[in-house]
Amino acid sequence: MIKPASRRLVLLHEQGKQRRKTLPRSELGRLDIVKRDPVDLIRIAAHSRVQALVGLRHSRMLASPFTFFRGSANLQASDLVRMPHTSLEFPICGDCHLMNFGGFATPERNLVFDINDFDETHPGPWEWDLKRLATSLYIAGQHLGHGDTGAEAAAHAAAARYQTAMKTYAAMGALELNYQSHTLQNLLKSLDDGVARDRLQQVIKRAQRRTHEDLLPKIAVNEGAVRKIRDTPPSVFHLFGASTLLAADDDWMRLTDWQTVIGGLYKKYRATLSSDRAAILDHFRMQDLTFKVVGVGTRCLVLLLVDEHDKPLFLQIKEALPSVLAPEHDRRPAYRHQGQRVVDGQRRLQSASDLFLGWSTGPSGRHFYVRQLRDMKVSANIETYDNTLLVEYAATCGEVLARAHAKSSGRAPEISGYIGKSDAVPDAMVRYARAYAGQAEADYDVFRSACQNGTLQVRSDEEFLLDVTA
Repeated sequence: MIKPASRRLVLLHEQGKQRRKTLPRSELGRLDIVKRDPVDLIRIAAHSRVQALVGLRHSRMLASPFTFFRGSANLQASDLVRMPHTSLEFPICGDCHLMNFGGFATPERNLVFDINDFDETHPGPWEWDLKRLATSLYIAGQHLGHGDTGAEAAAHAAAARYQTAMKTYAAMGALELNYQSHTLQNLLKSLDDGVARDRLQQVIKRAQRRTHEDLLPKIAVNEGAVRKIRDTPPSVFHLFGASTLLAADDDWMRLTDWQTVIGGLYKKYRATLSSDRAAILDHFRMQDLTFKVVGVGTRCLVLLLVDEHDKPLFLQIKEALPSVLAPEHDRRPAYRHQGQRVVDGQRRLQSASDLFLGWSTGPSGRHFYVRQLRDMKVSANIETYDNTLLVEYAATCGEVLARAHAKSSGRAPEISGYIGKSDAVPDAMVRYARAYAGQAEADYDVFRSACQNGTLQVRSDEEFLLDVTA
């Protein structure tokens, strides 16, 4: 006799297979680009950012097609939303390129490998994340000089591991799935390649050193009884100091001091934490606040606090804008507070989230989310990866993404049923990645021309440094 639970899983699996009638798996490899001007979309994205940082953002995107692809998530999003999809929707990462994975410590201080950036998280079809991951791997393979064959191998590895992992997760119960994580120690044991093992061992050692206590003497000094963060323009500066990059007419500049900027924001943030975590936070007192320049060009603050033993805590307070996946003219958005959207998406997708993860509203009504800065966080140095290592990394990212989707959606049997056992979906993802890499290259050429002819503002790090120190 078949158990009711088994019958239900079979039914869900079959429902996933039936979706192939609406969207054949081969269609995932199709790319239809709606006519659009990438420069217009990049300009639109710049409107909501700190204007003094827009040129710096463009300069960093200009480095290569790979950096351009990473910095232009709204381009691919605008193309994805116009394509047919599986309609298996739930909170996804939204910007799932290969550099948005990394190692970090759980609240229990275990080092895990997981997705670590959720600025664009939003309900969407699972394949949008996998398409962006596969495309980023394809472009990275080309960028590293591995050729089309190496690039295809990396994209295929991610999709194939996603497929096999999703089948495994489809057979797990809700609690069993919730307890799944990819610790760096377990990844170390699973690696057969000696070079990969040595690289990961170095990553683990580096992560273990990246603590707040290690960071404190590197970026802060004592001024009497108070700790102060050093200005290191253009990367870090005090809002009301001589090195500020905020315009004189910026609405924050009317507040005159950093305590006014952070006061109400911090109180609202604390209210989003669970009572036990808020109690831990209450041991700390604020020391200093600075602006930290991040790649997306939005407002990002670093708050330094110390406890009664003078032990530090660094909090990153990052502005949250609407996701690039948010439907245009959406009258009933999934989230009215963008910080809460980021936090909820992160909690649903990650195996374990930051101890102090929360959200708040700052001066002038801007939305923010809060997490620890740097604490035992590391990312892959793919510039040094040969093709074997890139393929291994790609497969790991595919498995981690499958776990995140299975946990976030509770629909792993349906997704697995749609994907099936053959290479239909991995092969389709490779075709899509190859085609979109070509589109990204063409968009990059248009972007580069716009930067060269002055249509788009470009300011290098060196130029920024000269401006603020002149």
